[in-house]
Formats: sequence, structure tokens, C-alpha cells
Amino acid sequence: MTDSMLSPQTWFCEAAVVGGGPAGLMAAEELARAGVAVHLFDAMPSVGRKFLLAGKGGLNLTHSEPLEGFVHRYGTQGPCLRPLLQDFGPEQIREWARKLGVDTFVGTSGRVFPVDMKAAPLLRAWLQRLRSMGVRLHMRHRWSGWDDEGALLFQAPSGDVKVSATAVVLALGGASWARLGSDGAWVPLLKSRGADLAPLRPANCGFDVPARKALAGETRREFLQEILGHPPAVPVGWTPHFAGRHAGQPFKSVAIAFTASDGRSFHRKGEFVATATGVEGSLIYAASALLRDEIEAHGRATFFLDLLPDQSPEHVLVQVRHPRGSRSLSSHLKSRLGLDGIKTGILYEQLSKEQMADPVALAHAIKAVPITVVATRPLDEAISTAGGVAFEGLDAHLMLKACNGVFCAGEMLDWEAPTGGYLLTACMATGVRAGRGAAQWVRSHPGPGA
Repeated sequence: MTDSMLSPQTWFCEAAVVGGGPAGLMAAEELARAGVAVHLFDAMPSVGRKFLLAGKGGLNLTHSEPLEGFVHRYGTQGPCLRPLLQDFGPEQIREWARKLGVDTFVGTSGRVFPVDMKAAPLLRAWLQRLRSMGVRLHMRHRWSGWDDEGALLFQAPSGDVKVSATAVVLALGGASWARLGSDGAWVPLLKSRGADLAPLRPANCGFDVPARKALAGETRREFLQEILGHPPAVPVGWTPHFAGRHAGQPFKSVAIAFTASDGRSFHRKGEFVATATGVEGSLIYAASALLRDEIEAHGRATFFLDLLPDQSPEHVLVQVRHPRGSRSLSSHLKSRLGLDGIKTGILYEQLSKEQMADPVALAHAIKAVPITVVATRPLDEAISTAGGVAFEGLDAHLMLKACNGVFCAGEMLDWEAPTGGYLLTACMATGVRAGRGAAQWVRSHPGPGA
């Protein structure tokens, strides 16, 4: 996807976009549509790598939820994103895709997908349109900051490159999935320019459970060393018995409930997966912001797992109390309630022998197994990132107040959202706003300069 190589000297362009994800590509499109000469730079060999990975199981472009509910998904940053989503939200994204020759449909969950479910054809059509508009792509150009005159510095295959641009759009992503290009290396660079930044934190992430005290020690460390490939930094994880049998298996048709110490609450049906050290998956990701914030405030968070959300507590108790004769408890739970596998395993993992033998305690646990988590998984494993460039440090066009002519877009801004099309929509909406703002800046500041 490389269009050209740069000579190792300072040269001028009207607009430079740094970052080839959806936000950067959308900013480049808006700039080109305004008649601005655009050069887009990316450190990777090709653009849209995270975009393609996100579409591996079906590209979730956006969500059909009405705008008010849609904006609510962004939590406290919803008011900041509202005007951007009003300009370029779910309906505009569907129309944008249609003009690229990609029709979309609304799935049963309200999520919006391309008809063929694939990301690659849409990306190819997008790049073809950008090139036809005059956008020039420069791959393997890693941005390393500014020189004393304000020129952008890049490390490129041809050597060090300096680019002086009238307007700059930074769309460098967060700090998750570094192998795809989002490594957060921009944080100290923007700090050096006085940008207002919030610490980067994992979002839509998995969590670790605490190690059982009776099973902590070298045996556990050796077990986790074998599974993880490295010793754990702190004692975390299920017992070797549970992890050995159930790590990687899903909890299906369950519900989780959580109420944070500040009163915020979460309750939803779905599914998630047990890992060697804890939990991850769609249902956990949906609650991850609350769980993460609770851990940061109090060191741990406990949610309650309903193994049979479609059955009443009274029915469960009746079935647990039913005489089981010579059958084992596991067989009894399977025959009366359909509980087996990982669902039975988590009961034995979390309850004492006395609780398992007590019908009332067991029935209560089946409807509300307490699961405590004590740490998020590492930032690089998260699907997305919270934190970044604060909206208070940006003007209405997403230009840095501390750095004239420099605009920011995408996941490097301080917002977060659940999966389901909300992440991609906000990335594209911020790209549109930053691109339009940069185009206005170029028109009002013609000629060389940074």
C-alpha cells in the first residue's frame, strides 16, 4: 500500500495525517474532499491493520440504536462526543459505506455489518477512493516527534525524514495491540508539547481473580508458568484443578450483576470465557469499565454470576432439594437443572464443602456465584484504551489548545465505549471532525509553517 518513499530532507505539505487507522483515513478523506493536499504516514507496512483484525469474525461497523441511547454508551464523555456523532453517526456511516459500494444490514442484536461481513473489500474500496482524491500514503514511517522548528520527524526506510505541514492530524490509536501499531509511544511526545493527557487504561479487557490462599505458592507459580509462559507478577488465578479443566471454556447463557461502591450498576445476560487466571469475553468487556474503576478505587471488585438466569430462585431451590438418592451431587445438578461442565466447576471452585452440602447455600450460589477480580489484564491485551488526550485540552475542532495546527482523533482521545460498533463509530466521527478542522486551518493559514 506504499505510494512513495521520501527523500531524507525537510519538505513541505499542506496537511499531514499521522496514523492509518479508521480515524486517520477518515481525516485524510475530509481534508482531500476540501481540496487540501494530504500525505498520510503510518509506522506499519500497511494501513488499517486493527480494522482488518476487528473484521475477522464479521466487521461490526456501527449500531442501529437511536442516537440518545447511542451517545449514552460513551458514559461521562457522551456530551463531548454528541455533536461529533450528530455530524457523523450510525446513519452517515451506513451511507458512507454504501457510496463505497458496500451495502450493510442490521443484525438481530442491532449491530450493523457489511452484507458480506468482510472488512477487506471495504478497506480496498476506501483506499482506492483516497488515492483517486490525491491522498498519498507513506508506510513504514514512524513518527518520533517534532524538531525545534516544528517539523514532524519520521524514521523511515530511507533514513530520517522531516515534514513541515500547515496542519497535522494525529490519529495514533491507544496503547492496546501494539503489534498492530497502537503502542502509546505518542504520550511523552504530546506531553512535551504541553498537551492535557489522562493516563491510558485498559478498556474492554479481561481480569484476573485472586489466588486462593491455601493454594498459593510454588505449586501455583509453576502451574501458571507452564500455562502463561512466564511466572505471574502477583499470586492470581484459579486453582490448578479448575484452570486445567476449564481454562478457555465459555460460560454460556449466564448473567452477571455488579454494583459499584459509587452506586453505578450493571446487569446483563450473555457469555464470557474462563482464562487460566481469570475471566474475559463479551459479557466481561461490557462491565469492564465499572470493574476497572472499582479495582482502582478499592483494590478489588466482586460481581455475581447467575448460572441459570431464566430460572427463578424458588425453582432452583426446589430442584436442589429434590431427593437425589445414590446419585452424586454433580449428577443430581445435571439431571435436575442441566448444570454441568464449567458451570458445575465454578461452584466447586468457589464454594466450601459445607456450602455445597447445604441446599439453601448451593441454590443461592447457583443464582449468584460471587466472583472477585483484583487486576485488569495488561493494557496491550485490551481491545481498546481509555484515557488519552483530554477534551478539555482541545477546541471544538479537536485541535490541541497547546499546539496550534495540531489536531487529534480516534482512540488517542480520552473516551471509551463498549464493543458493538460504538468504538469504530467514534473513531470515524472524531476523524471527520479533526479532518474538517484541519482543512479550515489550512484555508486560514496558507503557506509553509507548523
